[in-house]
Amino acid sequence: MSGPTARLGLGLAAVGRPAYLTSGRASDLGRLRPVAELHHRAEQLLDAAYEAGIRYVDVARSYGRAEEFLASWLQAHPEHGDVVVGSKWGYRYVGDWRLDAAVHEVKDHSLDAFTAQLAETRAVLGDHLAVYHVHSATPETGVLEDRALHRALAGLRDSGVCIGVSTSGPAQGDTVRRALDLTVDGRPLVTSVQATWNLLEPSAGDALADAVARGAQVTVKEAVANGRLTSGGCDGSDGVRRAAVVAAALDVPLDQVAIAAALAQPWATRVLSGAVTVAQLASNVDAARIVLPPAVAAELATIAEEPTAYWAARSRRTWT
Repeated sequence: MSGPTARLGLGLAAVGRPAYLTSGRASDLGRLRPVAELHHRAEQLLDAAYEAGIRYVDVARSYGRAEEFLASWLQAHPEHGDVVVGSKWGYRYVGDWRLDAAVHEVKDHSLDAFTAQLAETRAVLGDHLAVYHVHSATPETGVLEDRALHRALAGLRDSGVCIGVSTSGPAQGDTVRRALDLTVDGRPLVTSVQATWNLLEPSAGDALADAVARGAQVTVKEAVANGRLTSGGCDGSDGVRRAAVVAAALDVPLDQVAIAAALAQPWATRVLSGAVTVAQLASNVDAARIVLPPAVAAELATIAEEPTAYWAARSRRTWT
């Protein structure tokens, strides 16, 4: 599959479970979010994404029933054999399908967690699993030093699954570079990176460019900053306000400017859409056809927030 949407992917984080930290969920999803409703919504998004030319789908063990929803759709569409599936391990979903859960997910980067969650992912997705990321790898969890875990990951690598890390936090760049240095049996362990990059938080860009130079693929997540860079998520901050002014001058929606900026990065293998409605997905798809003028790109490059402040604000967001 080629064309302007070939570098887009669809992430199911926001429709695999009832609560998430993206802006506007009450208006997008309503207050009642039963499993059957979100399952149907996920299938609608998958249908629309495939029709638009999107061939990469991102799920995770902690995304509620996202793996199950995707597996059901794949089973119903055996003709869609060109879909590439990426999942993640390292968090468990513990929200019990409640909007008001005190805790929605729990991190565990141990070897035991990997072994258990890989078995769970395999039971659901089977041979569809093509990429398996460590979910939100950080130096603090010890996942980058656990050689027994690395050998287990290498076993999966040797079976044909691409091993990767997803990253979060102000030290993403350092995490990416340390992960790329990991080897087992003389071969790189990590050949896929999924990282947050957006107009408000572009600090990982240099490390992501290094990743591609070293032969890894790079998937951009949170390109619209968990809804902040959308028409419904404007929060009054200076960077968002300035981005909205640029979008208005171009006469395009803010989400399209944000996604177009991510796609313009030469190191971006793909950029994920986290849409929860078909209309949102359609807008994200339209972004793939936008080429930002150099002067606009230069203006947008000046709106970034300080990384520590960005991530601190993100950590304070309420799951809704």
